[in-house]
Amino acid sequence: MKKLLLFFCIIPLMSFAQQVDSKIIKGIVKDNSAPMANVAITTSATQNAVYTDKDGKYSIGTVSGETLTFSYTGMEPVEIMVEDVTRILNITMYPKIEQLEEVTVTKSGRKSQEDLQKEYATNKRLIKTAYGILDADRAPGRIMMLNENDIMPIGICILDVVRNEFPGVIVNGDCYNGGDIIIRGVGSISFDAAAIYDIDGQIFTNTPIWVDVNNIKRLAILNNFATATKYGGLASGGVVVINTVSGTQYPKTLVDQARLRNNFYDNGAVSQQSLMKNAPEYLKELHASTTDDAAETVFGNYLSKYSGSYYFLVDSYRFFMERGNETFAEALIRENFGRFNDNPVALKSLAYVHDSFEEYGKANELYKEVFILRPHYAQSYLDLANSYRQIGDYQKAVGLHSRYGYLLENGFMSDERGEFTGLMDRELNNLIALKGGDLISKKNLRKYALEDDFKGTRLVFEWADSEAEFDLQFVNPENQYFKWQHSLKDNADRIKDEKKVGYSVTEYLIDDSLPGTWKVNLNYLGNKSLTPTYLKATVYHNYGSASQRKEIKVFKLSTREVNQELFSLNIASRIVSR
Repeated sequence: MKKLLLFFCIIPLMSFAQQVDSKIIKGIVKDNSAPMANVAITTSATQNAVYTDKDGKYSIGTVSGETLTFSYTGMEPVEIMVEDVTRILNITMYPKIEQLEEVTVTKSGRKSQEDLQKEYATNKRLIKTAYGILDADRAPGRIMMLNENDIMPIGICILDVVRNEFPGVIVNGDCYNGGDIIIRGVGSISFDAAAIYDIDGQIFTNTPIWVDVNNIKRLAILNNFATATKYGGLASGGVVVINTVSGTQYPKTLVDQARLRNNFYDNGAVSQQSLMKNAPEYLKELHASTTDDAAETVFGNYLSKYSGSYYFLVDSYRFFMERGNETFAEALIRENFGRFNDNPVALKSLAYVHDSFEEYGKANELYKEVFILRPHYAQSYLDLANSYRQIGDYQKAVGLHSRYGYLLENGFMSDERGEFTGLMDRELNNLIALKGGDLISKKNLRKYALEDDFKGTRLVFEWADSEAEFDLQFVNPENQYFKWQHSLKDNADRIKDEKKVGYSVTEYLIDDSLPGTWKVNLNYLGNKSLTPTYLKATVYHNYGSASQRKEIKVFKLSTREVNQELFSLNIASRIVSR
């Protein structure tokens, strides 16, 4: 145990002094239709600069951790952080959209309330409060923000919205009986004052469960003294600020397209079976084989052709495991494991597959390898902690959560937006709530456990390649959908935060307020290279209860620009006791 703790203490600190990883990055730059010549590519630290040739191709020397900036007059610049596995970056650039009438020139860096009012309609980082407009990027402390496009239309009140979108915030109660919201800082467990609410400039101390979630334009969480002090003692528990659509004035020339709500699902998603038509030949031949011997022969015929492709081995392993030929599946990985060495993307892809077959011990060994390769990635702590939980080693799981919190608190890791840390908090809360009796005394268990945390269905999506771009589509029982966009074009701030913190995961919570069949689809947009991406989806049923259970599904993403079916699930109706 002491050796393990020493390992966790030393490895993260050493990572910040590791040798520079020099490399050459190559690729092609396009404008969504044709290659672009003379695009400038610059590096953030070494200040190297090159230009694309007439075919849009480029090659530039850089190091891991640097940011490459792609610039071209009239196009939106693209920034990509170089990672340990980055070799190929094929970039698509889009036209820059500027509205000159909204440009503000001031004598100082601080903008007036009048300036902020002019920017409000287009600057999603602004929030109106009873004491003026706050700029989340300039205000002291950290302000957690949510915009209307990010709100999943599955909840029926503000409690659902905060519970779904801010995992680090404690939500008590429900939309039928009322409740409260408790905002706490990282590592705080004793702070239990309830938040107050600022709705279009009006202050409320009771939770406004009457607010229509479809009428919320922006929502902000103020949880530090500097931003909440104007509210006085009432705000000792923080402030939830809500700007509604009906309470917001817009310039007449702007049209709010996001509120048109013409979001009815057309049942156009392609099934996984249909996608097999686009599968590589080796997969088609494997599935066409009628005996184990025939399938093994197919594998042998393609092995040398795909000598540098880890995904060939991952696909083959899945195939033979599904066919029940575990002996051959294990052998093909064991004999060719060199293709996975020192490649965290390949190792995680294989670990996902092991998880899907409930081979948690094998997955644990791979997650430990990834942790050693990427001790400075926040995701490494989450993956390994969850893996230890899978094999029943709850002490090591808690130790990793504690280590992450220590590194965050002491500045060795960062998470300014708090999205990943909130997710880590939810994982730890759930672990303590369900397995706390094996970890700490009953007295401390009552202190740490969050009895009123979310109950329902929890969906967690993880992707092995951080460059992967896609749209997730959630279709509710009323056949309306919500789309979460994960691309540089539509969600650049989120992508930048993922790279900076080092995570590739998102979650969605579905309570039982809208029972029936839910569908989850995905449109894969690529990963800036020609390799596939592996996505792991974990579905937690009865999350937070003693009957919590989960199922893990793994999907290989390769066919682009096609909305494909992932899975569907049935949400049971609410049972109200009288």
